[in-house]
Amino acid sequence: MRRTPAAVVSATFFAAGPGVVAVLVPYWISGWRLRDPFPDPVMIPLRALGAVLVLAGLTVLVHAFVRFVIEGLGTPIPVAPPDRLVVGGFYRYVRNPMYVAIFAAVIGQAMLLGDPWLLLYAAVLVIPIWSFVHWYEEPHLRRKFGADYDTYRAHVPGWWPRLHPYRA
Repeated sequence: MRRTPAAVVSATFFAAGPGVVAVLVPYWISGWRLRDPFPDPVMIPLRALGAVLVLAGLTVLVHAFVRFVIEGLGTPIPVAPPDRLVVGGFYRYVRNPMYVAIFAAVIGQAMLLGDPWLLLYAAVLVIPIWSFVHWYEEPHLRRKFGADYDTYRAHVPGWWPRLHPYRA
C-alpha cells in the first residue's frame, strides 16, 4: 500500500478503534469527573502519575500508528496489514506497543480521575485484546513473515517492555 492511503486509513481507524476504546468508553464510564477516593497527599501524586501515563500512552499510540505507515507501508487494520514487519520505534521494546499504550491511557485516566471503574474496565479489556493477539495476530504474523517474525518474537517481549532496544 502507498503511504498516503495508508495514512488516511490509519487516521480513520485511530479514531474508530483506539479512540473509542481509550477515550470514548472511559468518558462514558467516568464522565471525566474528578473523584477523591483518597486524601490529597495521596491523590496529588496519583493524579500526576495518571497524567503522565495518559500522555505517554497517547504518544506511544500515535508513534506506533505512524510506524505502520512509514515502516510497514500499511495500516494496523487486519484487512489492510503492513507489507513489511514493523520492528522499529517502540516495537524495538515491546511487540504490542499499541495495546500497552491503550492500557496505560485507561489506567492513567483511572488514576487521574480517581475512578476505580476505569481500572475494572482496563482489567476487562485484557481478555479480548490478549485473545485477539494470541489467536489471530501472532499466528497471522508468523504465516506472513516466517522466520523474521519468529526471531523478532524470540527477542522482544509481548507485553512488558524491555529496557534496551532490540536490534535486528
